[in-house]
Amino acid sequence: MNKHSISPFEMVASFWRNRALIYALTKREIAGRYRGSYFGILWSFINPIFMLLVYTIFFGRILQVKWGAGEDSNAQFGLILFAGLIMFNFFSESLNRAPTLILNNSNFVKKVVFPIEVLPWVAVGTALFHLLISLIAWFLGYVILVGIPQSTFLLALAIMIPPVFLAIGFSWILASLGVYFRDISQLIGPLMTALMFLSPVFFPLSTLPENFRLLVSISPITPAIVQFREVLFFGTTPTIFSYGIYLLISLVIAWLGFAWFQKTRNG
Repeated sequence: MNKHSISPFEMVASFWRNRALIYALTKREIAGRYRGSYFGILWSFINPIFMLLVYTIFFGRILQVKWGAGEDSNAQFGLILFAGLIMFNFFSESLNRAPTLILNNSNFVKKVVFPIEVLPWVAVGTALFHLLISLIAWFLGYVILVGIPQSTFLLALAIMIPPVFLAIGFSWILASLGVYFRDISQLIGPLMTALMFLSPVFFPLSTLPENFRLLVSISPITPAIVQFREVLFFGTTPTIFSYGIYLLISLVIAWLGFAWFQKTRNG
């Protein structure tokens, strides 16, 4: 029986060793998703633009919802809401696909020389591509509706790093569990829906009662949503301590997920 290293160094080395393969598979996955459609890959840009308009019109103009107690305009509310949703959708897309990654790629898995640990990277890479496209749509919307974004916008790429490691860690775990427990793929959808309402996507943390605020704060994606929204819209930056702690926790989860995947790999 083959033994597969669970070292965190192997986790990094595997990514670097197979980076060209990951890029090629991710590119193929993105192209395949839109193959045959009239607009092709342009749909990856049209969809977030459409959703931004829907949130701005429905929540801002029709419902006249405000973010907290501020004097936000209708357009600003749509931008604030969409910023949080961009981050959550990235996390949700990565995890929703994870349980079936091994099952749907049996042609790769059966090849002894194929590094199956890269499959979660492909799923996360595809979700990251859609995150970046949505971020461009958000930027254009901000420029048109508000003006030039604040300089903290440039920190958005740094804020993406911890949730990427979170997503890959959980994806390794779910990809493995999906082989042994087929019901995982049916369960993850409702869990992601519940997580969306247990994360500050549609509301600021400050508006919650203290006991519910603690519950929402322990959501793994909450810090990323809050920090992403802060640097994009509010012009504030997370403290080095809070960002560092979140990054450290994300790296630990990534390694634990990799270790679990390697331990169960022979099965």
